[in-house]
Amino acid sequence: MKIYIGADHNGYQLKEQIEGYLREHGHDVHDEGDEKLNPDDDFTVFAGRVVNSMKASDDEGARGILVCGSGQGMAIAANRHKGIRAVLGWSKRAASEGRNDEDANVLALPAEILDGDEQAWKDIIDTFLKTDFAGAPRYKRRIAQLDD
Repeated sequence: MKIYIGADHNGYQLKEQIEGYLREHGHDVHDEGDEKLNPDDDFTVFAGRVVNSMKASDDEGARGILVCGSGQGMAIAANRHKGIRAVLGWSKRAASEGRNDEDANVLALPAEILDGDEQAWKDIIDTFLKTDFAGAPRYKRRIAQLDD
């Protein structure tokens, strides 16, 4: 599975830690920026880079991880793209339900909450990556409605 990751200035430090963690665990990680800490950058740029790279990927199961201050802006920006289902990952349960019920393919993380709590973000990411979509007919119907 290819994992595309991006962050604005508020999530930059956490993104760097997450990228290292994912690589250590053998994941195919693609960093879509920012390349350095830039206090004047915009989250919308990195959300767009991540989701466009996912959509262009030869890996149909590609996932994205986006990090900003609250996670909200990244989730909103990512969800503007057809076929993208971004969830705010503030807990393991939120990540699990987003994958199980909505077949989420992007995890938006709130650096304001998770920066400094390494075990929490590791648990959330691991849950997101390991949880399968349940595939219930009602879930598939709802996803189709979103894409329409």
